[in-house]
Amino acid sequence: MTHIWQGLRSGEWLTASRMRAYSLILLGLSVLIFAGWIAASDGLIDRTGQPIGTDFSNVYAAGSLTWQGRAADAYTPALQHAAEIAVFDGRDVPFYGWHYPPFFFAIAVLVAALPYAGGLALWLVASFAAYLATIRAILPRQETLLVAAAFPAVLVNVGHGQNGFLTAALLGGALHWLDRRPWLAGVLIGLLAYKPQFGVLIPIALLAGGRWRTIGAATATVVALVVVSFAMLGSGIWHAFADSMNFTQTVVLEQGGTGWQKIQSIFSAVRASGANVPTAYAAQASLFALLAASLAWLWHSDAAFELKAAALALGSLLATPYVLDYDLVVLAVAIAFFARHGLNNGFRDFEISLLAAAWIVPLLSRSVAGVSYIPLGLFVELALYALVMRHAALGRVSHALGATRVAQA
Repeated sequence: MTHIWQGLRSGEWLTASRMRAYSLILLGLSVLIFAGWIAASDGLIDRTGQPIGTDFSNVYAAGSLTWQGRAADAYTPALQHAAEIAVFDGRDVPFYGWHYPPFFFAIAVLVAALPYAGGLALWLVASFAAYLATIRAILPRQETLLVAAAFPAVLVNVGHGQNGFLTAALLGGALHWLDRRPWLAGVLIGLLAYKPQFGVLIPIALLAGGRWRTIGAATATVVALVVVSFAMLGSGIWHAFADSMNFTQTVVLEQGGTGWQKIQSIFSAVRASGANVPTAYAAQASLFALLAASLAWLWHSDAAFELKAAALALGSLLATPYVLDYDLVVLAVAIAFFARHGLNNGFRDFEISLLAAAWIVPLLSRSVAGVSYIPLGLFVELALYALVMRHAALGRVSHALGATRVAQA
């Protein structure tokens, strides 16, 4: 037992050869699972009666409605569901709600210009390529692409036809370019407004770090997106979006319509335990306040940028009450930045093992929550966030002690 504990503490168990082997095994299993899923399907419907790409069907249906001049109908559940059924020639598929701001119709229209299978392939291939390029840019090492491709959240995201790749590419890209091209980072952050719940902590970090050009570019990008959506779809589309938010909040989030086991937030964990909605919001608000204060301190400090970036990526996941297991693709951004810092400056106790736990957790989070309501993803994110902050705090103490010794000499 002592030997195991020491191995976890030092991280020596995770050798380069083991990391490649684990990645190849999981990547191979993912390809086999996906191929078997497609082979066993009845056309575009899998054996459980769900569309191939499940959640992507809401994007495609919203795009189809837009081509018909009925974009606002996507925000009405009954009309959106009817459009989804029409995509699959009248087959009774489950309802997948459209909850995105109006400027995300640009993606929906693009993919709906192709047949469903082609639109899904375009969406997944293009966003996956952007995700891989981003992680490779953050951590330019030979093994990065393999480890990033085998990351279990990739399989979860592909299975749902979801936007985790795009979210990770935009947030990771913004952080990667923040020092080099702050205006480009701002544009990417502005585009991330398509998933606004993941951007609530970004202004706090940017303000604390005095990143004014990035703030300006992000603000201008959001304004431009809103103006273009007004011009292309009319003001009614924003009224429809605002009206739909009550359904999203009450049915999807507060009542757990998506399924508590899929949501990896403290809000969901508290609700799944039997607590009422106000208690769950109080827990989420308390965590948000803690994240906001600690991120403001970190981004205002002279800590290494990799630690700031990793903490912001983790905080973006932790701050929202609505984060699903496919959103854990964003964990790859935090892992990449923290790994880069450790490889350049050395790892402290347990950091390698916890990075490995963060890498594997998307494979387990839904299953564990399904049988026990234990939000494994939430716990691992909290632990990794605490470790990043601890590393930053200890680094500042070491720096201060070193400066004191120099002054005394």
